[in-house]
Amino acid sequence: MTLFEELQWRGLIKDTAGVDLADKLNGEPITFYWGTDPTADSLHLGHYSSLVTAKRLAKAGHHPILLCGGATGLIGDPRPTAEREIISKEQLAKNLEGIQAQVSRIFDGKAEVVNNYDWFKGYELTDFLRDVGKYININYMLDKDIIRRRLETGITFAEFTYTLIQGYDFLWLYENKGCILQAEGSDQWGNITTGLDLIKKKTGKDAYAFTMPLVLDKYGNKFGKSEGNALWLDRNKTSSYELYQYLINVDDEMVISYLKIFTFLTPEEIMELEKSNNENPHLREAHKALAREIITDLHGEEAYLEAVKISESLFSGNIKELTASQLEDAFKGLEPFEAKEGNLVEFLVEFGICSSKREAREFIGNGSISVNGDRITDLDYQVLKSASIEGKYVVVRRGKKKYFIGKF
Repeated sequence: MTLFEELQWRGLIKDTAGVDLADKLNGEPITFYWGTDPTADSLHLGHYSSLVTAKRLAKAGHHPILLCGGATGLIGDPRPTAEREIISKEQLAKNLEGIQAQVSRIFDGKAEVVNNYDWFKGYELTDFLRDVGKYININYMLDKDIIRRRLETGITFAEFTYTLIQGYDFLWLYENKGCILQAEGSDQWGNITTGLDLIKKKTGKDAYAFTMPLVLDKYGNKFGKSEGNALWLDRNKTSSYELYQYLINVDDEMVISYLKIFTFLTPEEIMELEKSNNENPHLREAHKALAREIITDLHGEEAYLEAVKISESLFSGNIKELTASQLEDAFKGLEPFEAKEGNLVEFLVEFGICSSKREAREFIGNGSISVNGDRITDLDYQVLKSASIEGKYVVVRRGKKKYFIGKF
């Protein structure tokens, strides 16, 4: 397969610009860019498909530029329903720092990271209007899908001009960095074409672009969303264990598509995993490979192995194998209660694990209560701080899946 053919096989090509785009991607090294606005201090899993695609092009010998929108972030890309909340310049600077460090780490320092505020900060409005605004027709802008959808509810002038600013980014990179290709998610196609048109009108030359389909689950929700919250690429915001749990449980019918999009496994390796997924879905080999590849790429092999250990220890009930830090990762979304020593029956009632002493005795009697991985059937069992994990945590499991964590 050529690079372009592989991108198509992986489902990474939606819209394209440039009649010889495939030749450019398959040929000599070119400079390309992908951009994002720093709306948070970390990218999330939804961004990762673009990052991986950029890495894929870089591995093929092309030069990547990752643009962090210090200027565009001050305005905000128009959303389909409402204007984005304006963030302060101080917060924007913090977000930029976080994202730039993250991108540098993911690309092993081999990607060029730029900030469009660097070329906008001294740009006079009248000069911008003369240099850019006069080349883009208002009717052309009104026909942009995202703008057209907002006309009924209203769109501010700041949002309306966003496409001009992003279009100028492409022109600036074309003229100053030799960047001839932009690759983004398909929701950015309208902004990309503004840049292509601007380059053509200002220089008389053609540039190139392609978009990637937005990655969704089988219900049409964005990939990487969990109960309305993003799964962050920053390990301090979303632990490796949290990522592992999400990835190991993705829908069976979507896992092969995700392997194509998010991993560097070869087509042959992915087809072998597809065969396993069809013939022996209970082994979850494709899911395990997805988790291994993504977490190792983001956080390193050691973090991946730790996530596996936490998961296996919880599944087997070997809670005592885990450190206090690993428990904190495993139960990150569970607020610990302030534990104290005492009889297990009373302990279960006091901390809301059981509704009454009668219920507590029944659960203990039928072997449904475990303390730090040990099944307890003794009604006189005493919960002691000395038996807690690192003198800090006690983990109680009721039934097969209901966990409670106490902190001494």
